[in-house]
Amino acid sequence: MYNPQLETFIRVADAGSFNKAAEQAFITPTAVIKQMNLLEAELGVQLFERTHRGLSLTKAGTSLYQDTKYIIQYCKDSVVRAKNAMQKNTDMIRIGTSPMTPAQVLVELWPQIHALCPEIKFQLVPFENTPENAKEILKNLGQNIDVVAGIFDETMLNLRRCAGFELFKQPLCCAVSIHHRLADRKKLAVQDLYGENLMLMRRNWSHYVDRLRDEIWQNHGDINIVDFDFYSVDVFNRCENGNDVLMAVQVWENVHPLLKVIPVEWDYSIPYGLLHSQTPSETVKKFLAALQQVL
Repeated sequence: MYNPQLETFIRVADAGSFNKAAEQAFITPTAVIKQMNLLEAELGVQLFERTHRGLSLTKAGTSLYQDTKYIIQYCKDSVVRAKNAMQKNTDMIRIGTSPMTPAQVLVELWPQIHALCPEIKFQLVPFENTPENAKEILKNLGQNIDVVAGIFDETMLNLRRCAGFELFKQPLCCAVSIHHRLADRKKLAVQDLYGENLMLMRRNWSHYVDRLRDEIWQNHGDINIVDFDFYSVDVFNRCENGNDVLMAVQVWENVHPLLKVIPVEWDYSIPYGLLHSQTPSETVKKFLAALQQVL
């Protein structure tokens, strides 16, 4: 579905060496170099700076690297969705799952749902949580994925043209590295965050988060707010590597093994539930009705 040289390109970029990439691919360094030369010739750009100290990506290479990782994962996800479509069952609920959208809550509720609707089955459909993937999946809920569990508000639902079924409110917490000075706390006071970099989603992503942002700006100027654009594993890595504090929710406690999610003594929360199509199928409607009874 895509040029296989792209996978070799990713492997070389990650390894920083033709020889190491060749070892990982079980081919010769000459074959790897030939593939990269052909790829550069085909694209008309130089992807690598070659020096006696090794390889590094050019600006063009860096741009292609970021896009290629998305392209490869999207193609793999497309194959999974195509296979799921072949096995389409009108009584099947397809649940999208990623590190930021875990299906654990539904798994725990499933025995009670099954007792009410024994004919309904569910299937987990993994996907990579990138901005492009999230936009595409939420816009097309009901086609390859029926529901996704996650945090949301009205702004996001309108933007992504989907609907939300609230399960409960999730208190806004803070995630820190297990080596952070606050990691041994069971609960944080707002004052514990003084002097820290607090990573918050950019303004207008959620009015629930914006309320917290305004409170901090007005009354807690010793907290330094750092904006970011999208929750992903990279953001969790950035929190751990930079020793910053990340706004999080408890259902993300297993996203990163070196981060700890800690409650904070403030009254801020955000809806958590299921995102689904604005025009759900009869099976999804039946599923949501059963879920409402269980709750």
